[in-house]
Amino acid sequence: MSFEVYIHPPRPEFKALAEKELRETEENVKNGIEALRKLLQEEPNLYFSTDDDFLIIFLRPCKFYPKSALELMRRVAEFKEKNAALLHNLVPSDEKDAFLNSNVVNVFTHRDHKNRRILLVNCGKLWDPSTVSADQIFRFFYIIQEIAVQEPETQICGTVVIMDFDGLSMKQVMGLSPSFSMRLLTFIQDAMPLRLKEVHIVKQPFLFNMVWQMFKPFVKEKLKKRMFFHGSKMSSLHAHIPPSHLPKNYDGEMPAIDYTSADWYPTLVTFEPKIQEWNTYGIRQK
Repeated sequence: MSFEVYIHPPRPEFKALAEKELRETEENVKNGIEALRKLLQEEPNLYFSTDDDFLIIFLRPCKFYPKSALELMRRVAEFKEKNAALLHNLVPSDEKDAFLNSNVVNVFTHRDHKNRRILLVNCGKLWDPSTVSADQIFRFFYIIQEIAVQEPETQICGTVVIMDFDGLSMKQVMGLSPSFSMRLLTFIQDAMPLRLKEVHIVKQPFLFNMVWQMFKPFVKEKLKKRMFFHGSKMSSLHAHIPPSHLPKNYDGEMPAIDYTSADWYPTLVTFEPKIQEWNTYGIRQK
């Protein structure tokens, strides 16, 4: 199983998409970078890299409006500060055992029909909260997005999340908490520089309603419009992601998933120096 992080410049068709969806013209890129760099220099409490490629990570989801990008950076910094107990100096090797020995969070080796990264979260019977806590799931998610955001085409095309609740029982429900729900949704909606395009809830039993009541109060209208509940009806999922880009696990035409986070963990570790660098960014320490 080969898992590649594609850090090359975007291919022509995705440069065209960026221009259409994100206002990414040569002029807007140049002006956006210069303006955001200046805004950052005027912010005594924020510390971030001012390299072009780094600033673009925050300009793209904000359609190259520099003030919006600065606000996103501020929210990212404040979120890191508020959740320092979980995120301070976090690197992939901190969760090595969980990555190698659990199958809760997975990343598809292929992208979907719109070139979006697909993240799979197994929230049902495959998750044992006594061995992998909800906080660890959040740390997984945080690490993965730090690496996904290094990919220019993922910055442009965005990501899709499939949450699989097959076999959900009270054991998993008890492993969740309102504080976890609020943290995860605050991160996704306010403090993540990735474009989250869709969230698909699949194979959820009736018990899922208890989980949804925990999350629902924190879901804003924008995310609500991007959430889809399919139950066991895979044809409903296929209306968003065609079978040609889904594994057999979801009635797709691709081979069944035969890999776990243990297989792509070595790729994560190669990015540890980059993540250590990112760990220095945020609220400037006095």
